[in-house]
Amino acid sequence: MSAETLVDELATRIAADRDSVPAHWRVEPQAAARAIREIHDLARARNAILLAHNYQLPEVQEAADFVGDSLGLALEARKTTADVIVFCGVHFMAESASILNPGKRVLLPNLSAGCALADSITPESLLQWKARYPDHAVVTYINSSAEVKALSDICCTSANAVSVVRSLPTDKILFTPDRNLGNWVAKQVPEKEIVVYDGACPTHDVLRGASVEKTRAEHPDAVIIAHPECREDILAIADEVCSTSGMIAAVGRHPEARTFLIATEWALIHQLKTRYPDRTFIPADGCIGCRLHCPYMKAIDLGMVRRALVEDVFEITVDPEDAALARRALERMMAVPRDR
Repeated sequence: MSAETLVDELATRIAADRDSVPAHWRVEPQAAARAIREIHDLARARNAILLAHNYQLPEVQEAADFVGDSLGLALEARKTTADVIVFCGVHFMAESASILNPGKRVLLPNLSAGCALADSITPESLLQWKARYPDHAVVTYINSSAEVKALSDICCTSANAVSVVRSLPTDKILFTPDRNLGNWVAKQVPEKEIVVYDGACPTHDVLRGASVEKTRAEHPDAVIIAHPECREDILAIADEVCSTSGMIAAVGRHPEARTFLIATEWALIHQLKTRYPDRTFIPADGCIGCRLHCPYMKAIDLGMVRRALVEDVFEITVDPEDAALARRALERMMAVPRDR
């Protein structure tokens, strides 16, 4: 395939879901495609792999060697033979990649790519909760800092949280930090006593059932797919509740449906449109670029990815003692299969 043909194909994919991208974030497809081609050349020269979360900008997803949810990215980071991992996601994800790959350089193109949910729990606050519930095993969502993971018995993602809780020999669980995911897991595993920490993802927690119902009234035949970080009233009306990669698989379980309401960050729609170009995907509250927008996940653009490869910025490292304990919690997580 010629270089120009490759650029044209990339531009076509970037433009495919242009209507679903908020105006502020739209790029010129040909220019983005040429930038991606240059990034690929730089990555090959450095033996680097580019990993991107499903919530990254569409053109950043197109630049990546692998796009997925937190569990998929953790697994991919663990098995890569690349010397350098450029992580297009948020800080805790790059930390996890560094923890799992102590001999590799992990670069986060923008240090401001944080996570409000991860910030909602600190080592100090977790230690307080552990003191209140000393006989509870600590299950910590991967959306957390390395220091918090180091204080946990096992990590989980939204893709395997139920299976992780079921896998533990104890019936007493302290689930941190996301209350919505924790409450949803508790309903799936009623035989266990699950104490849920009071943290939340603002992007998901702001959604309300009334907004989703309004959108569903406009699309009565639509299938509603929701992320378990959403509030209980959203999950109660959803046809499917699953992680971001699980949402992609869920569409395939409804071959008769043409329209889907997606209750998660808007950028997932790029992956959905790529896999299912004949379907229509609508943000579940009809407010694209507003309530369903994570500013941290949009902190990285193609220019920053290029700079990371050229200038070797910004390397993410973790204290060795914290890394060793956090690696144990992450490895236990990865040994547990996805819920579905």
